[in-house]
Amino acid sequence: MARIERALISVSDKSGLMDLAETVSGLGAEILSTGGTAKALTEGGIRVREVADYTGSPEILDGRVKTLHPKIHAGILYRRDLNDHILQMKSRGFGPIDLVVVNLYPFEATIAKEGVSFEEAIENIDIGGPCLLRASAKNFASVTVICDSADYSKVIDELKANGETTLETRKYLAQKVYQRTSEYDRAIAGYLK
Repeated sequence: MARIERALISVSDKSGLMDLAETVSGLGAEILSTGGTAKALTEGGIRVREVADYTGSPEILDGRVKTLHPKIHAGILYRRDLNDHILQMKSRGFGPIDLVVVNLYPFEATIAKEGVSFEEAIENIDIGGPCLLRASAKNFASVTVICDSADYSKVIDELKANGETTLETRKYLAQKVYQRTSEYDRAIAGYLK
């Protein structure tokens, strides 16, 4: 895996985020972000590029559509070892996204609140987050994906030591993504049932 050129960070739970963002930024990577995460990172002194500026497509539908864009998903999913993929990316002016840090809207916590409305529960179903996580996990050969802040320190240590993460770590993190997204979907299905 090459160094991290670009990271996408969009989290509901911002605990421990600054250390990771400072490490990634210190490696010279561009950080893409959205909404509250972008604001928190900027306030923490981290240079951030809004996803809407990167894609040229504004957030729409009250924030329901932010990261669902070919420039984002192609940057995550393209295979760095396939010349055809590389040529397609270059012809479209798309760049790589090598690190994705996403934790999901707090659906389980929302439905656990007393008196929560059905509408509030539905609005706390994350769509873009699971898409980003699953795309990144699928391409773990080249992309580091973090869905749990407990893994920040492991990634920080590897980045500081080697400038990149190991394949073993990326595979471990990908497995955690599929476990987390399956739990998330089970919680939603159970609520709707």
